Amino acid sequence: MNDSRVWQRFLSGRRLDLANPSPFDFEDTDIALGLSRVARWNGATRGDYAYSVAQHSLDVLAEVRRTTPPARLSVRLELATLLHDACEGLLGMDVITPLKPFLGARWRQLEDGVQRAVHQRYGLPFPLPAAMTRRIKKADRGLAATEAVQLVGLTPAEAADPATFGMPEPPLERSLTPWPAKRAEEEFLAELRRLAAFVR
Repeated sequence: MNDSRVWQRFLSGRRLDLANPSPFDFEDTDIALGLSRVARWNGATRGDYAYSVAQHSLDVLAEVRRTTPPARLSVRLELATLLHDACEGLLGMDVITPLKPFLGARWRQLEDGVQRAVHQRYGLPFPLPAAMTRRIKKADRGLAATEAVQLVGLTPAEAADPATFGMPEPPLERSLTPWPAKRAEEEFLAELRRLAAFVR
């Protein structure tokens, strides 16, 4: 391992040290570009474009905004929601659930290390407070069920069946249309910069 390269270089020129990730190892643009080019569901979705993690993150944010009472909707909650999968953009993959047991604890440690560095960069605690995590998870799972039915082709019954997918939330009443990667990148980056300006 000592002789191996353990860093990822980004277009910004920054280098992410996978062994010891730092909040100075990446830029806003690196997260936005990476997430816009990482496909949900391994890319096995309907449409002319992959449904990117960048678009998914924006859709989860929209759901959190829709379902959170105004008195409880803070900029920190919005930013944490937008960045809930940020490590996937920096690591270049969204590991599908069936694959995770094969990767084991070391992969989770790597993801957690990168996600912690993201939170440090944007002034968020890691881990997040339990109430914030629950709100994000509920919206995230609702979007996953919606994606499963609309983009992957499952029936609602298949999506809810514990023997197959077992989605803990029902599909949302909204329509998903995958965007080109460039649009997802630009919209994610604009939202990130807008929210981060209030937190940093």
